[in-house]
Amino acid sequence: MSVVVERAGPLVSVQDAGRQGSLGLGLSRGGAADRLAYLEGLALLGQPLGAAAIEMAGLGGLFRFEAPLWFALTGAEMRATLDGHPIEQAASYLAKAGAVLEVGAVEQGVYGYLHLGGGIETPAELGGRGFHRIAGLGRAVASGDRVPVARGTAQVPMRLKARPKTMSPVRVMPGPQTGFFSPAAIDGFAATTFMRSSRANRQGVRLDHQGPPFSTAAQLNQVSDFISEGDIQMTGDGTPFVLLAECQTMGGYPRIGTVLPADLPRIAQAEAGAEVQF
Repeated sequence: MSVVVERAGPLVSVQDAGRQGSLGLGLSRGGAADRLAYLEGLALLGQPLGAAAIEMAGLGGLFRFEAPLWFALTGAEMRATLDGHPIEQAASYLAKAGAVLEVGAVEQGVYGYLHLGGGIETPAELGGRGFHRIAGLGRAVASGDRVPVARGTAQVPMRLKARPKTMSPVRVMPGPQTGFFSPAAIDGFAATTFMRSSRANRQGVRLDHQGPPFSTAAQLNQVSDFISEGDIQMTGDGTPFVLLAECQTMGGYPRIGTVLPADLPRIAQAEAGAEVQF
């Protein structure tokens, strides 16, 4: 069974829970940029952890179902229709054979997810199906593709409660180099309102701010160290950069802290110009 991609946006790819235990190979976890939205889709369709879905950044596409299939959309709010009829986010639907799902541009957020049947069955590489652009693993999704899908179990329509919209600060825990920063710098970091820059991708998000840079003299003598998603690196100009799913595994910029995994989806889904506080 497969779903035909009649049209795809420029940043559409197969993603899953990521490849665990590969940091020693220089390979970050990868997988869905918004892990919570990915898990929500698994819950809606009763899929096991690791089932792959389609991630759509900014713009979705046009998908034709060759056979009856359950599906769900989660993550960023994207205008979507099934055979011309509007459908909701965070809910499961049964598409008939020949039905066409159109997913438009995001209206709020960045990353949307299309979950299909029993999961996407593209070939697994190094324990995952997710597209890791830097490592050249997995696959992007392009217009004209036929995405193989496993048959899912019988379902009933389900709907998840909407995520509570919160303006509370993003929670951060100390990291290996937090002590390199002065107490004044750490207090200033917590008191600053940052703006999500347009410079962002699956590797990470730059956060701009008004005021002096967040620097530490210790960074002049720091050697490269391990890094992982959620880490908040201070680049050479003292601007924070929050690492996401497809970040590198080594880096020499000091980290003022690490975003809690439960709050990292808020960074991934922050739109350009959105305010962020820690």
